[in-house]
Amino acid sequence: MSDIRACFPDRPQFLGFMKPCRVEGDVCQLEVYGEIPKEIDGVFYRVMPDPQLPPFVENDPWFNGDGNVAAFRIQDGRASFRQRYVRTEKFVREREAQRALLGKYRNKFTDAVEFKVRSTANTNVVFFNGQLLALKEDSPPYAMDPVTLETKWLYDFEGQLPSLTFTAHPKFDPVTGEMVCFGYEARGDGTPDVCYYCVSPTGQFTEVVWLVAPVVAMIHDFAVTDNWVIFPIIPQVCDIERMKQGGEHWQWSPGTPLYLGVMPRRGAKAEDVKWFQYKNSFPGHTANAYEDEKGHLVIDLGLSEKNVFFWWPDAEGSAPEPSSILSQLVRFTLDPQTEDLALPEPKVLQQGNSEFYRIDDRFATHPYRHCYFDLMDPQLGTDFERIGPKLGGGFPLYNSLAHFDNATGQTEVYFPGTTHLVQEPVFIPRKDSTTEGDGYVLALVNNYETMASELHLLDTRDFTRAQAKILLPIRLRQGLHGSWVDGRDVRPQTE
Repeated sequence: MSDIRACFPDRPQFLGFMKPCRVEGDVCQLEVYGEIPKEIDGVFYRVMPDPQLPPFVENDPWFNGDGNVAAFRIQDGRASFRQRYVRTEKFVREREAQRALLGKYRNKFTDAVEFKVRSTANTNVVFFNGQLLALKEDSPPYAMDPVTLETKWLYDFEGQLPSLTFTAHPKFDPVTGEMVCFGYEARGDGTPDVCYYCVSPTGQFTEVVWLVAPVVAMIHDFAVTDNWVIFPIIPQVCDIERMKQGGEHWQWSPGTPLYLGVMPRRGAKAEDVKWFQYKNSFPGHTANAYEDEKGHLVIDLGLSEKNVFFWWPDAEGSAPEPSSILSQLVRFTLDPQTEDLALPEPKVLQQGNSEFYRIDDRFATHPYRHCYFDLMDPQLGTDFERIGPKLGGGFPLYNSLAHFDNATGQTEVYFPGTTHLVQEPVFIPRKDSTTEGDGYVLALVNNYETMASELHLLDTRDFTRAQAKILLPIRLRQGLHGSWVDGRDVRPQTE
């Protein structure tokens, strides 16, 4: 262990826009340029890895920061902001010690103390059954009050959670209201066990299936249809002996294929899973999945031929240059009944360099038309020469928001400006409209001219320009995921 640090390391992941924010607070009546439609009533929750203290691992990855949750309350044409850290065991004990105690990312053998739960709760935040859940895939969720953002407790679903881990990407069935989930390394670090479970709208576990993956590797996101679940395995592999020697939890494995584990959603047994294979590649976030008229599974996700998590190289220390990584929205189609487990080539749906796919969640698990995502378009004129020193590092760069129409194959692009980069969008349905994709897209935007953050609101009927720009007086570093929650589902916010 190195000496206690008084400042953050001089590394890209702690510099520029990526310098830790470390702010908790409230801002009433954010500045609005343009107009927020008064029909919009809800909360945009998002979480960012944001270390409260300098780490003692100098090259600590961006992924290892404490979860800092923001709530943007939008109502009556106005917007307010509230932000609080998740009071994880790590956060509380480090604040008491006034120093970092957690070691390398997901490596308990490098910690200064022994933790019961190492979670940073920094990857996603979702609303379910009255609870706001802060998620990180190596641990159970932390429950927060959806209005005050006060941390309540480590949430094990009243003792029902069967595994040690819980996905950062649960899926919500828009018809049944179920939350479909899983945990990988479910019996602990380095174990091949995957635990799949389904939770009723009132919080009861209705399906629990234990299965064994063909390799101990990352399963960050997954896909769900009416009758099937699909587990894409990223070829970032874990070796417990490497961890015990102080090494990284993850190491890219160029010899490992991309696996898609396919299993019935209901009534399955461990032996029912089939592990389809595709060439070594990196499956990113899922847009959606559904069953076609033949009963085949259609899975739309981001796919790259290179290691997107370049900060975890292969055994030779080899990793791609970040600017060379191309992720595209692709479609795998497979017959879940076949015994031929070799996956055919996927169809590229959208040619651009993209990620963080979101849809109209009312059409999750079913055929859908509209997909919204972050796009990197080098032709748009982003002034990287001027903003370069302010960027910081450790995350993908996207300079625009895109809307892809599955029916027409056309893409619309919103470009926020030459000194702006975008974060993950969310979709907000238009009030009283049942038409897919009729509504708004909201995203946090980094403004490198002012070094502050903004929310940009787009109307899907006029996607290429902002309906409103909501300015924050502070800078929020790059986050991971978030969700929109209808105002009717949370208690009215009191200032």
